[in-house]
Amino acid sequence: MKRIQLGNTVFEGENDAYLLDGETTALVDTGVATPDVRAEFEAGLAAYGVDVSDVDAVLLTHWHPDHAGLAGEIQAESGADVFVHEADAPLVDGSGTQLIDDPALQRETFDRWGMPDGPRERLVDFFAEVSTGLRGRDADVTTFVDGDRIEVAGVELEAVHLPGHTAGLTAFAFDPRAVPGHEPVAGPDAVAPEEAFTGDAVLPRYTPNVGGADVRVAEPIADYAASLARVVDRDFDAAHPGHRERIDAPSHRAAEILDHHRHRTRRVVDVLDREGPRTAWETSAELFGDLSGIHVLHGPGEASAHLEHLTAAGVVARDGTSYRLVDPDADLDALFPTTRLDDVVDGANA
Repeated sequence: MKRIQLGNTVFEGENDAYLLDGETTALVDTGVATPDVRAEFEAGLAAYGVDVSDVDAVLLTHWHPDHAGLAGEIQAESGADVFVHEADAPLVDGSGTQLIDDPALQRETFDRWGMPDGPRERLVDFFAEVSTGLRGRDADVTTFVDGDRIEVAGVELEAVHLPGHTAGLTAFAFDPRAVPGHEPVAGPDAVAPEEAFTGDAVLPRYTPNVGGADVRVAEPIADYAASLARVVDRDFDAAHPGHRERIDAPSHRAAEILDHHRHRTRRVVDVLDREGPRTAWETSAELFGDLSGIHVLHGPGEASAHLEHLTAAGVVARDGTSYRLVDPDADLDALFPTTRLDDVVDGANA
C-alpha cells in the first residue's frame, strides 16, 4: 500500500490517495480534477511503476471533489470499476446536483441560515471561481452499502458507513497482513489487526465539517456523533485518512472530536443564553468570527447543524430563521453517545 499525496488549494490541503497494487491495481480516493493535481497524481503513480491505464478499481470514501474528482477520468482511460456508497452515488455519476452547481438549492439553504446578501454573494462568487474542473467527468458507479465487502488487489475491504460529513461517507476496513509490502502498525505478531481508510470521517489535525459539507444530511450532528462512536468501538489499529498523515490512535482521535462537538454544543447554548434569539449565520459569527472562502459555507452550516440538533431535543425552538433557547438547564451530554475521551484513554482502547 502506497500513499500518494496531492495538492489542494481549494479545500483543506494535502489530499491522500492510496494505491493497492497486487493481483490487480486499485485506488482509494483521487484528487480534484484540475490539471496540476492530475499531473501530480500521474507522477505519484509513476513513482511506483503504475500508469493510469493500469488501474482496475477506484474506491471512493465520499463524493467530495477532492476525493472523487478524477474518478471519471481514470475510468475513461482504464476501464476501472468505481465504487461508492449508494447515498453519495448521485453526486459521482452526475444524476444528482451539488450545492455548488444548484442556484435554487443555494437560495433555499442560505435563506434558511439567515445569510446576509454580502456574504452570500461572496460565497457564490467563490463557487464560480473554483468550480471549473474540480469534479471532472461523471463516472459509471457500482454502489455498496454498510457491511459489503469488496475485494481489490487481493485485499478484502469492508465498507463501514460513517455518515455525517457526507451522507455516504464510508471507511474501508482491512486486515493489514493481507496487503503486500505493508507493515501492520500493531506489529507482525498482533492478533487480528485491523486498519481502515477513513476518508474525512476522522482527520489528524482538524475536525471535519458537518452541516455545510453536505446539506443533504438531515441530522448531521446525530449522524456524525454516532459515526465517531462507531470508530471508537471498532478500535482500529490505524486510520489512513483523506488528508495528511496516518492516525495511529484513531479511537482516541474520534473520541477527541466527539468531545469537541459536545463543547461546541455548549457554546451554541451559551450564545443563545447570552445574546437571545439568533440565526445560524449570527450564531456562526459568534462561534467563528469573520469567514472567507469555503468557510463562509462551512461556518453557518455547522452552526445550523448544532442548532437543529438542539431543536430536535427540545432545548431550542426555531421561529422562522431564528433559534431561541427554551431549556437552559438541559442535560446536553445526553444529546451525544456516552463515549468520552477519558474513557478511551483509560480503557481498553488506550
